[in-house]
Order: sequence, then C-alpha cells, then structure tokens
Amino acid sequence: MTHPQPDPTNPAARPTVDAVPETVSPALAARLTDRRNVLRVATVVAGAGALAACSSPPVQPEAGQAAGGASSAPSSSTSASTPAETSTSTSSAASSSSAAGGTATSEVPVGGGTIYTDTKTVVTQPTAGTFKAFDTTCPHQGCPVTKVADGRIDCPCHGSQFDISTGDRVAGPAPKGLTPKQITVTGDTFTVA
Repeated sequence: MTHPQPDPTNPAARPTVDAVPETVSPALAARLTDRRNVLRVATVVAGAGALAACSSPPVQPEAGQAAGGASSAPSSSTSASTPAETSTSTSSAASSSSAAGGTATSEVPVGGGTIYTDTKTVVTQPTAGTFKAFDTTCPHQGCPVTKVADGRIDCPCHGSQFDISTGDRVAGPAPKGLTPKQITVTGDTFTVA
C-alpha cells in the first residue's frame, strides 16, 4: 500500500506537528521543535563543549622529550629531562657523583638551570656559585615546568614564568611562585632535600 505524497505547493498538505509518529505526543513534539528551544539546546551543547575543552588537563610530554615534542638535548641554558637521559657521559658522571654523595654542580649552567624530572626538582645557578632549588610543580594547575631560559623558569601549560633566583612568579596566571627546596652545596656537588 502506497501513501500519496503531499503537494509541496499546497500549504494545507504540508506536514504539521500532528503528523509526527504516535510514540511522541503532539505537545512534546511542538515543544522540542520550537525554534527557541532548539537554539537553547544548541547553546547549551556548544557551551558544554567549550567548558570541557578549557577544563581538560594538559597533555604532558613523555620522558625524554621537550615540550615541543622533539628529543631533548643538553644546551647551554636548559635541559628538559633528567641528566641521565641527556647524554651517556653525563649519565656516568651523575652516577659516580651520586655515589660520592651528590650531583655535580657542573650540570647546572650559570644563568640557567637544570630540570630533574625524576625528583621533580629544578636547580638553578643565577650567578656563578649560587645555587637555588625549587619544586617543578607550577602552582597554577599543577603542570611541571619544562624550560629554563633567559633568567626564567617556564611552565608550558598556561605561560607562567618564574624568576631563577627566587622562584617568584614574574608572568602568567600562577597565583604564587614555585615552592623552594633546600639545597646543600659541598665542593663541586650538591644535594637537594
């Protein structure tokens, strides 16, 4: 049995709310298809999507990779991974200095710093012979800092920056500076508590 097709030029023959399937009441169908309600639903869905995108945790780089995704390598101003991951010679030097009771001060460049991801510590040397240590956790949303450059410690997640001498916030949304750690320098090695 075939049903006759409505004539689209005849306004009386156009489908109406009364032509919806019997499983949906005409009153409900009218409310759901009302133009204002459709716009409200679309706005709620778009708003929820935007909120979800803004509140998602940041994607953290894998061990051995800098924030840009490339393999990290030692540089004159920063190292985004543990010293053991940066080169073979540093690995053996770090092992022997650790056995002697500390990490070699030569691993931390003057005017820069080194990030030790395994202990969540960033050690800086603002001026020759002056060492500072801070927790790598950014106080904004808990992302680890990943870069030390130009006298600042950088958090890649939302752009917070911290002074290498004090750990104080100098830019970005972080409400306060990095948490200091106790560092002890003995000869040419240091330990962090």
